[in-house]
Amino acid sequence: MNAPARVAPGIAMATSGSAGCDRPILRERGQREVFCGLTGIVWLHRKIQDAFFLVVGSRTCAHLLQSAAGVMIFAEPRFGTAIIDERDLAGLADCNDELDRVVAELLARRPDIRMLFLVGSCPSEVIKLDLRKAAERLNATHHPATRVLAYSGSGIETTFTEGEDACLASLVPTLPDSKGERLLLVGALPDVVEDQFVRMFAEMGIAADVLPARRAGAQPAVGPGTRYLLLQPFLTETAQRLEARGARHIPALFPFGAVGTRGFLAAAAEVFGVPRDRFEAVIAAPERRAREAVARYREALAGRTITFLPDSQLEPPLARFLSEECGMEPIEVGSPYIHARHLALELDRLPATVLLSEGQDVDRQLDRVRETRPDLTVCGLGLANPLEAEGLRTKWAIELVFSPVHGFEQAGDLAELFARPLRRAERLAV
Repeated sequence: MNAPARVAPGIAMATSGSAGCDRPILRERGQREVFCGLTGIVWLHRKIQDAFFLVVGSRTCAHLLQSAAGVMIFAEPRFGTAIIDERDLAGLADCNDELDRVVAELLARRPDIRMLFLVGSCPSEVIKLDLRKAAERLNATHHPATRVLAYSGSGIETTFTEGEDACLASLVPTLPDSKGERLLLVGALPDVVEDQFVRMFAEMGIAADVLPARRAGAQPAVGPGTRYLLLQPFLTETAQRLEARGARHIPALFPFGAVGTRGFLAAAAEVFGVPRDRFEAVIAAPERRAREAVARYREALAGRTITFLPDSQLEPPLARFLSEECGMEPIEVGSPYIHARHLALELDRLPATVLLSEGQDVDRQLDRVRETRPDLTVCGLGLANPLEAEGLRTKWAIELVFSPVHGFEQAGDLAELFARPLRRAERLAV
């Protein structure tokens, strides 16, 4: 592996330490360029349809959510911001009293809310406002009509997709007990994609529940008989809490592309004893469609180089998909965190020449991008325009989280997301 020769002194190289995976990983600690965990509310508020996300933060938090979610001010969204102002910061008002008042007014106006999440932000963390205790206090007042939970979406503690992890982790202690054997799919997906997975498992004879459920009162049960599959690689805290309740993880590829989705489904089918011929019959048609859809973009992607800068934690499985199914050549695959236990199967399938990096030192990573000049760089919004100005083609990492990209039926759409900026560059070439 030649890549480590470019590593600057003082930056740690380490192995993943995971059974079955001994890939070296460059660990960098420096300036980061990522969104905060509040961004997860943008897709979570659509997923749990009778929940409300109340951010306890500043006007900046409110503007971020308003612009990211694109909700009109006269709509009735399922999120809002309790703004911490100068009176709160100066100690002229009791923040807990103010929060109790805001919650009471919200629930009086919106009695349809069955689950209320208090979401911590940088300002609430800085003034040491204990939202977990506040949630316990408010839950005693408003439950059972409304369950009140709390989690942190602060940029001090979380990055981008970790907001979803913190939210689902806060749900786990409230899930009812289960004694039977069930499959649990963990992660928030668009309803249509979720339905595809549940339907395929049902055709195999496997009853699958999903966390989070679409209604507060329909959250799945969990117990020693629960076997779970992660739909997203960033749900590490949620996984730990599920295992504390007795659930057991099914190691699998993540369901990106035809290969990843087959591996994802096959892992559960093996655990639940699905006959091989039945499994093949269920996936045959959708797998064929997936392979045909991806093949349409292979000519545009094959032989092209790509670098992933750390953003969403989806980077390793996406790089595996692009390498195996689209013929792309990953140069560097960076991720904010690499949970080797969950990603071992993905990491083992990446080419040996790939530089794996965890964490971020944005200046050093940009130096490596300028040195290697990949055909495509996947990065955050703040880095894309400067790189484009330098003649490098980029892909917004956030689009890969907001778009339906999991499963057989979305495999072609996933490949197109990477082909699109390359084709656009060809059309605009002078």
